[in-house]
Amino acid sequence: MLTIDEASYREFVVARRRGLLRTAFLLSGDWHLAEDLVQETLAKLYLAWRRVKRRDEADGYARKTLLNVYIDSRRRPWRREHATDLSLHDGSTEHSSTIRERGSGDPAELTDPGLRRCLMNALAELPPRQRAALVLRFWEDLSVEQVADLLNCSAGTVKSQTARGLERLRTLLGDTARAEMEEQV
Repeated sequence: MLTIDEASYREFVVARRRGLLRTAFLLSGDWHLAEDLVQETLAKLYLAWRRVKRRDEADGYARKTLLNVYIDSRRRPWRREHATDLSLHDGSTEHSSTIRERGSGDPAELTDPGLRRCLMNALAELPPRQRAALVLRFWEDLSVEQVADLLNCSAGTVKSQTARGLERLRTLLGDTARAEMEEQV
């Protein structure tokens, strides 16, 4: 690679690594796996950097690569094993008082660990494609068409995966947890 290409790659990594890591965490629910996913994504991006012409292409390529790396990791048999069975909600109602002042609408910034754990456990129960559709639509704020392009499916499939994922989340979270999260976001 040319020096100027490496400099632009480094600049991209510095600017986007944290965002990719947060997206990977929302997809996987595990910080260690998220680090691995981002590392593999950035390695693949490095190899393809010469073909990436503009900054917006690099964002899209990185996001699509991250999604593919995540889905591939879920297909590996050793990743299908789950050693723990965490409850989705501990029944406590002390969650709503801790974040009233935040109001950013960012679910990753929930300061209440109980609510964050509840949401992450519920997301972990979703199939990978539903989880990916929800994270890309609502976390990355992508359009249905952009998500369809990333998932290599139709817009209708994205809509149905999103609807099914939201319905499953509603069931898993229950009325109390959903009401508490809506108050905070």
